[in-house]
Amino acid sequence: MIRLHHCHQTRSMRSLWLLHELGVEFEVVEHPFDKSLRSPEYLALNPAGRVPALEIEGQVIWETGAITQVLCERFPQAGLGRAVDSPERAEWLIWVHFAETISQHAAALTQQHVALYDDAMRSPIVMRLEAKRLEKCYQAVERRLLGRDHILDGGFSAADIGLGQAVYMARHFARIEPLPALAAWYGRVTARPAFRASLPPEGAALLYSRDFYEPWDG
Repeated sequence: MIRLHHCHQTRSMRSLWLLHELGVEFEVVEHPFDKSLRSPEYLALNPAGRVPALEIEGQVIWETGAITQVLCERFPQAGLGRAVDSPERAEWLIWVHFAETISQHAAALTQQHVALYDDAMRSPIVMRLEAKRLEKCYQAVERRLLGRDHILDGGFSAADIGLGQAVYMARHFARIEPLPALAAWYGRVTARPAFRASLPPEGAALLYSRDFYEPWDG
């Protein structure tokens, strides 16, 4: 039995997309993005009080990088991971975990633009700084994608999933259109049925009420 604890438009979408790509049977438990994630019941699954938490065969795994590695190793036939002896193993690990670097900057901007309820709490300096950091991350991915259809020469993998989901969130704060390789790759990976299946259903409560949040000057 595989059960994913998930909130729409959060990092858990990364694990949901991967499960759809793997084509395995799983169950989704949807949680609101609120203080219920701090309940004793949920903290028993993820002590950080965040999503995702993945229940699999009596074990609970949290942190999307760990979930990615475990699922790819559990279901190697899908070809979304890279074996320990693969020449692409190191690059696969780098890009799987670089997704979290992007997500950290997007999370900081989500807090500034979305989570804080009083304008006096927001910092224009933090907003500008984190948006620039996202752009630097984009440039790293852009350079990697030059001459490639996917992050790895061996084809689509969980590295594309992790990065694609991270960019999905980051696009609310920094535009990818100035970077042609990145924008084209993002269009390819998000056209996949498994990505579409991981999106919030129509009518769902969304974390982001806008497609793009302009820099705020106070």
